[in-house]
Amino acid sequence: MIIEERAYARAGLLGNPSDGYNGKTISIIVRNFGAHVSLYQSPELRIEPQIEDSGVYRNIYHLIESVSLTGYYGGSRLLKAAIKKFFEYCSARGHAFSHKNFTIRYRTSIPRQVGLAGSSAIITASLRALMRFYEIDIPVEILPNLVLAAESEELGINAGLQDRVIQAYEGCVYMDFDRRIMEEKGHGAYERIDPALLPKLYIAYRTDLSKESGKVLNTIRTRWEKGDPETVDTLNRIASIAEEGREAILRGRHGRLHDLMDENFDCRARIMPISGRNRDLIDAARACGASAKFTGSGGSIIGIYRDDRMLNKLSIALKRVNARVIKPYIL
Repeated sequence: MIIEERAYARAGLLGNPSDGYNGKTISIIVRNFGAHVSLYQSPELRIEPQIEDSGVYRNIYHLIESVSLTGYYGGSRLLKAAIKKFFEYCSARGHAFSHKNFTIRYRTSIPRQVGLAGSSAIITASLRALMRFYEIDIPVEILPNLVLAAESEELGINAGLQDRVIQAYEGCVYMDFDRRIMEEKGHGAYERIDPALLPKLYIAYRTDLSKESGKVLNTIRTRWEKGDPETVDTLNRIASIAEEGREAILRGRHGRLHDLMDENFDCRARIMPISGRNRDLIDAARACGASAKFTGSGGSIIGIYRDDRMLNKLSIALKRVNARVIKPYIL
């Protein structure tokens, strides 16, 4: 029997990047793109390499392009990290593993390095496949912790829980990562929000930009840990924006939500460097009358648009800065 599992891209609606700093966020799943993992029993444990993991290139330009998009290690490292953390989690709880082996492979349609959580999607789908193969259940509220541990502890990726929570829960989720809650429960407080309450949303992502979010976020963590007043105050405000956004969504106050999304980005820009190419995305969208903020750490934006006329205007304007506009599918 072949086990098939999938996890989708995500977009931070409000509150990011406060999730890594005991803040609050709202996030949506983006079913337009996904990571797919196949797993089946085999004589040996085998991780099948994909094109991204190949050491063969057409020429030097192909190698440079590959390294820019996927780094030096491809996606196989994500599967290895997922398998290791799954084993450690299960072993610590007394689960005995049978001697059966498996072959695992992945493929993904999530655009790389544009802040749509492609790496965590691969790990999430891998863990779901392993759970089915070994018939072991991991509670949905714990699964994000395991995904984050695979990335941070095994691969040194600096990240927060937001991406992993929404990819585990799907739909639209409000998350509270208050330190007291995290210490008492071992995870945050997660509240599902009916996606039908959301306004018209668009996502735009660059087709010519690559970066690694961990490098972008490293300096802000250092300042936060040192208690830099501006950094701490700004991150606290970003967290409160998510809290206010939850109320705005539940009350149908889409105009207020529009303003909060813009404020979220403006707060971020006060404490973090924004590249000119990323700023172009924001400026182009806002010039059309839409709100705009990063979906993650840069490379793609999310916002509210009024009608199809504005959506068409957005598509034209953002195409000029090498970005593609889509409507996110949440359900």
